[in-house]
Amino acid sequence: MEELRSQLRQYIKDTFLMGVRAEPLADDASFLEHHVLDSTGFLELIAYLEETCAIKVADDEMVPENLDSIDSLVAFIGRKRAA
Repeated sequence: MEELRSQLRQYIKDTFLMGVRAEPLADDASFLEHHVLDSTGFLELIAYLEETCAIKVADDEMVPENLDSIDSLVAFIGRKRAA
């Protein structure tokens, strides 16, 4: 899971932060609260997850509890892979 966490952190940094933030974003930091992702960003993130993690994100799973931080993403992907 640490490799997944690192991969997600790098994707968020490269795609959405683009060197704008001087300090790193904590793994439990909310993407919404820190203005990292907007609605379009979440759609890009979902497409990335489906492509790279070989999971399908259902409409009812597109909630902050699953997608709003690195920690929530790792937990969500873990649950999807275990199912």
